[in-house]
Amino acid sequence: MLLELEMVSKTYGNVRALEDINFTVNSGEWVSIMGPSGSGKTTLLNIIGCLDKPTYGIIRLDGDDLSSLDAKQLTEVRRDKIGLIFQQFHLIPHLTALENIMVAQYYHSMPDEKEALASLVRVGLVDRARHFPSQLSGGEQQRVCVARALINYPKLILADEPTGNLDEANEKIVTQLIQELHQEGHTIVMVTHDDAMGQLGDREIRLQHGSLVSNNVKQASI
Repeated sequence: MLLELEMVSKTYGNVRALEDINFTVNSGEWVSIMGPSGSGKTTLLNIIGCLDKPTYGIIRLDGDDLSSLDAKQLTEVRRDKIGLIFQQFHLIPHLTALENIMVAQYYHSMPDEKEALASLVRVGLVDRARHFPSQLSGGEQQRVCVARALINYPKLILADEPTGNLDEANEKIVTQLIQELHQEGHTIVMVTHDDAMGQLGDREIRLQHGSLVSNNVKQASI
């Protein structure tokens, strides 16, 4: 078991964003977190990704009790064990695609241009390595995000609406990349509003008003 949540809850003042969330994720599993806007999906992903802490409850990742860690320790776990793919890309605008990946290496260990270039080969963008984000399409920027997420060999890949800002052609490319990562054995937890995308995973978790309302393994095709 790679990830475990026990009674995880999050409140903001009088607003309860998450209430008593319980589930586990095994190594190599793809779990899709579904639900309408305001259901708590992104809040939950931020807590799993060490970008926020639960108000109460326990969350364990690869043996670490994240709920007991301070901000510096959470940053270290996020750097060492988590790869993040954002809907809004969050690339540094004055750095090239290659440099954006090397920054992630820098915060983890040591920049390695050869390794960073290989990660761009992996997502089909080595010919765009010296381009700035403004010179890349939305789909290309998202593929750079995938390469950046993978560069430090994370235990867990978290994706927040990874195809939400893409046109149909680029959505297919990024979806195929995520499927390939899963087939290679990567553990993926993905927030999505797209039912078709969500059904590609091994399991669907559905939230409603901050509560977990279903946790279903995908039925195998006959």
